[in-house]
Amino acid sequence: MTVRFVASFALACGLAATTAVMQTPITKTASVTERATIMAIDSTARTVTLKDDKGFEDTFTVGPEVQRFNEFKVGDVVRMTYYESYVLQVRKPGDPEPTKESTDSALTRAKSKLPAATLAVQDKRTVTVKAIDTAAPSVTVTTSDGRTVTRKVEDANNLKGLKVGAVIDITYTRALVTSIERSK
Repeated sequence: MTVRFVASFALACGLAATTAVMQTPITKTASVTERATIMAIDSTARTVTLKDDKGFEDTFTVGPEVQRFNEFKVGDVVRMTYYESYVLQVRKPGDPEPTKESTDSALTRAKSKLPAATLAVQDKRTVTVKAIDTAAPSVTVTTSDGRTVTRKVEDANNLKGLKVGAVIDITYTRALVTSIERSK
């Protein structure tokens, strides 16, 4: 299990009990879009220095999977939109087991005039509720690899209806859409 999964469970934990009551999947999504200007390019080292609208500047190494690196120009604007989605489902007794726990990823390159691509990653995990603390409020779960994880729950009311032994299937999806725009 990865740190990403533990972090995703920590954020999603506040929704877990709601799924127990509603018996339907709960989905939470968020996205953020940022823009940064290319300030410098080192073609030999394959690095790009970006500066955002707040003046923060950082240098990034661009791997060989970015096939159109040679088309980047100083002054171009890089637009990045990050999407994140959680789907939680409390499995009812007798429900079939979900497909095997997995991490899948895909890179899709846009066929556009300027470089653009989407990278998506999806993790599927299952946890079992081991303990519920309404005073904290928190929930402790056991992961499929036997680890015990405790996370604070945002709203104690979300613990209503959740029972020790409940099995929660979690699907955590992230996507990064990146494109280059010529400065005007």
